Amino acid sequence: MITLEASQEYCRDVAKKRARNFYYSFVLLTPARKNAMCAVYAFMRYCDDLSDEPGATRTAMDRWREALTEALAGRPDASPVWPAFLDAVERYKIPHEYFFDMIEGVASDLEPRTIHTFAELYQYCYRVASVVGLTTIHIFGFDSPAAIPLAEKCGIAFQLTNILRDIHEDAGLGRVYLPSEDLVKFALTPEDLKGSHRSEAFCNLMEFEIARAKDYYRESAPLIGMVDEESRSSLRALISIYSSLLDRIAETPSDVLTRRISLPATEKVRIVLQSALGF
Repeated sequence: MITLEASQEYCRDVAKKRARNFYYSFVLLTPARKNAMCAVYAFMRYCDDLSDEPGATRTAMDRWREALTEALAGRPDASPVWPAFLDAVERYKIPHEYFFDMIEGVASDLEPRTIHTFAELYQYCYRVASVVGLTTIHIFGFDSPAAIPLAEKCGIAFQLTNILRDIHEDAGLGRVYLPSEDLVKFALTPEDLKGSHRSEAFCNLMEFEIARAKDYYRESAPLIGMVDEESRSSLRALISIYSSLLDRIAETPSDVLTRRISLPATEKVRIVLQSALGF
């Protein structure tokens, strides 16, 4: 097994190269917390990569789940992620079940699926995103138990933003995350999400989904004041980056059918600087 320092360097490199939104907020953290966030991100990134590989099967996810079980029991394999990951889990007392929930959520993407209700979508978002928020506040530090449901809602807001951004690309892969009850409400079908036709019905659907996501951002806003003071600027930056991405989507919602909407690096840097100054 590689050393802790080498593992942390490996995880920082993974986060720097792959975490397009998360990494910007990491620079505002203390070195120990930054290392922990990068380690958790590297773990999550590997989970996602397993599900996105061509021909991916549940077997690979099952092996990764077994590797996680062994690592948490003190028997890690040779993966360079484990030393930094295990240090973060122990240092910040992160509940182990969060990581198993992550794997289960990602594994659900291995096969095309239909989500019928928002309750089903919420469960999916919880497993792939809320548990990330819950992990994050353990690293950031918090005292009030009221932070836990707010971190859950913040994760829902982030994942709803991701779903709306990637709606066209996901539909082409047979992954339609918007509830079928919503599509029926606006007289749309999954096939409508694969094309580039900017119908009034699609715009109405997007406005409905954007409003729902904004509600979760608004409800989770007090979370910033509940984490340790030295972590607040990082959380403020992270939330601002994601909510600004949602705002960008809201400017012309139908654009998600023809291009991937993102924030330019200069905008993310501006957000980080403002967050560092407490704006």
